[in-house]
Amino acid sequence: MTGRRSSWTLAAFAAPCLPLAGLGLPLVVYLPEYYVSDLGLSLSVVGAAFLMVRLADIILDPILGGVMDRTRTRLGRFRPWLAAAAPVLMIAAYALFMARPGIGPIYLWAWLVVCYLGYSMAVLSQTAWGAVLSPDYQQRSRIYGWWQAGNVVGMILVLLLPPILSMVFKGDHAAGVQAMGWFIILLLPLTFLLAIGVVGETNVPAVRHEAGLKQYLGLLKRPSVQKLLIADLLMGLAPGIAGALFFFFFQRIKGFDKGAAGLLLLVYFVAALLGSPIWPALARKVGKHKALAIASVVYAVVQVASVFTPANQGGLAFNAPTLIGMAILVLAGLPYSAAPLLVRSMMADIGDEERLASGVDRTGLLYAIVNGTVKLGYALAIGVFLLLSWLGFDPKVPSAQGDTALIAMYAVAPAVLGLLVYAVILRYPLDATAHAEIRRQLDARDAAESLPSPPPEPHVAPLAAPKPLAE
Repeated sequence: MTGRRSSWTLAAFAAPCLPLAGLGLPLVVYLPEYYVSDLGLSLSVVGAAFLMVRLADIILDPILGGVMDRTRTRLGRFRPWLAAAAPVLMIAAYALFMARPGIGPIYLWAWLVVCYLGYSMAVLSQTAWGAVLSPDYQQRSRIYGWWQAGNVVGMILVLLLPPILSMVFKGDHAAGVQAMGWFIILLLPLTFLLAIGVVGETNVPAVRHEAGLKQYLGLLKRPSVQKLLIADLLMGLAPGIAGALFFFFFQRIKGFDKGAAGLLLLVYFVAALLGSPIWPALARKVGKHKALAIASVVYAVVQVASVFTPANQGGLAFNAPTLIGMAILVLAGLPYSAAPLLVRSMMADIGDEERLASGVDRTGLLYAIVNGTVKLGYALAIGVFLLLSWLGFDPKVPSAQGDTALIAMYAVAPAVLGLLVYAVILRYPLDATAHAEIRRQLDARDAAESLPSPPPEPHVAPLAAPKPLAE
């Protein structure tokens, strides 16, 4: 059984990624810089607020994952949580993206808490839902390929808003950020309803089981989980650092204005979209973990090469040096999609391994683990602002020491993390052959458990007391 879903179904499943990615990208790339440069908060205050909230948010994931695993409704386990997340995110997006100068640290902290609560509910329910759409090793890569493509399209659409407003409507940077907020608010209910209405969910019978700290830590002891989480943490931290510093790097070091830098980031994510089908195809040839290892090396090499992006000579003229720089960004963007889609596909395989060993479906808890790792990576990435400040970088006062620190943190640190991913994931144990054997045993056990009790054989008469002989 391949469990193949139609392209239309997977497109509907990926639709919520548009507003979720449209929210997630600015939370890393735009909002920290916007709250410093436009709203007047200090770099250390903004860095600390994002870092503390994201670290605290990690604790929420295993709680949500355990509750989702025990949820049983007519809509399934995961779809009700996706529906509940929409209004929370709409309110938080309005507060964060429509903020005015004069707001303080408490305002930022409080609305980040609300935002990440809704974001955790939405992302965890959607990614765990994807794991149960097919039991097949290769089809899971296809499902998460669509999921990642939806994320990248959402990023591209939200990145288009500031330059369009700047060029067509002469809007300033604040207007661009507010447009991002309205984009998120409008798409949240539309895309969530589309996914919930079109894509089904197989509801499993209620099973009494614990999903607390002991079970969470038990999953972390699995070698396959450990390797996957370390690789995911490093591969999330690397582009997280680069993304958080992107505008600082291209404005300070390369001389681009905000609009031009935004277009360069758009080039990067267009390349990421083009890379979305490449990695599932490569995984079919060499296996998921080897495809991830290849992507990590490509990312490391090209991230270092990004230092050689030519400086802007005024505007965004398409001269030879600028085109070379854009080509570097295309190569840097291609590996971006590999880790998110492959790691989630591999986590679905681990879910089968866990169910075979324990007899319990812990899909929600497993995806809580991987989502927590992603959040830790991005929290540490935002924390790079604190490190940069300590190293002498000031976004308003250029200095040779600060610029050197910025270049090292943008290009060299992510490349080193990419090479570490290669070393960690190369010996990942759960490949296609191992998973096929797990599925064979699971299918056999499931079939045996679903068999009805055999009826009495027709030629065997029931025992009865003999009738007395007639006198």
